[in-house]
Amino acid sequence: MTPSPRSGSSSGNNQPRGGKPRSGAPKAGGFKSGAPKSGGFKSGAPKAGGSKFGAPKAGGSKPGARKPSQSGARPYNNEQYGRTVSSSKNRPTEQNRRPERTTDDIDIHNAEGVRLQKVMAMAGVASRRLCEDMILEGRVQVDGVTVNQLGLRVDPETVEIAVDGMTIQTNDSMVYMVFNKPRGVVSTMDDPEGRPCISDFLKKKQTRERLFHVGRLDTNTEGLLLLTNDGELANRLSHPKYGIPKTYLVQVRGPMAHGVGAQLKDGVELEDGWQKVDSFRLVDSTPGHVLAEVVLHSGKNRIVRRMFDAVGYPVERLVRVKFGPISLGDQRQGSVRVLGRHEVGYLLADVGM
Repeated sequence: MTPSPRSGSSSGNNQPRGGKPRSGAPKAGGFKSGAPKSGGFKSGAPKAGGSKFGAPKAGGSKPGARKPSQSGARPYNNEQYGRTVSSSKNRPTEQNRRPERTTDDIDIHNAEGVRLQKVMAMAGVASRRLCEDMILEGRVQVDGVTVNQLGLRVDPETVEIAVDGMTIQTNDSMVYMVFNKPRGVVSTMDDPEGRPCISDFLKKKQTRERLFHVGRLDTNTEGLLLLTNDGELANRLSHPKYGIPKTYLVQVRGPMAHGVGAQLKDGVELEDGWQKVDSFRLVDSTPGHVLAEVVLHSGKNRIVRRMFDAVGYPVERLVRVKFGPISLGDQRQGSVRVLGRHEVGYLLADVGM
């Protein structure tokens, strides 16, 4: 005899309350990369947007029903911050257990601060409810301490918050932008000779900031320049220690002899030593012209032009389409756009900030 179901139970339905499981954090927006739309390559060569270079997707939270709110949970102690004892046999007994520390005793807690999930949501990580889920899943660190309970308040100006190991930018005073430099523009904020420079393309509000341009592009080279007032980030992105890759589209006269790409990857001798590219591939070829993509870490002056000169193919047109995880996409020439929060996070992660 089949027993009757218990009163009030749901027959054949194991779904958690609250409907469908909610998805994780939104994915970071990708951008189609390539050369600027204006001023296409000669002789019908395709636009430089032939390949897509989107920024990596930000990690989302695991799907599933939302965990119940623990806003009324007791204050944190060291174990709740992730500093747990590795073995149960080493845990203190009830007789010698120390009194639990409250959030007011923890350096990262600021009673006058803002709730952690709100800071994360304001930084563009995800909605506040999804940020709560990330905290409960132990995916959030504050100054290196894993937080897995709700209720923590922090000062966003003084703490470092990371999600899945990636630092998020919570300081609103920091500026991070991408400039699509046209040909003929000097890579300086002002030019005593009166030539077009970066500040000519910035809005009046943006020119009040003391901005650094990360790296340089010679006057005839087009494409991606990063602008920021974060001096430490600018220094690290430019330092060879961190080896940030740069991607270029290069147009030369064709046809190109077999083995030139291998020669560039093996290295060519220049006046300041041997240099090589990390990768080389042909993007397209039309009568009289070849379009290639190269990736290299070196930031030396005119390095791409000098390397192609060394193998007998002077550059006709050169466009930087990617700097580290940041892509130019379909951004028009001469325009400036503000980087998204996820893009800034990837830049900081690449240089260990």
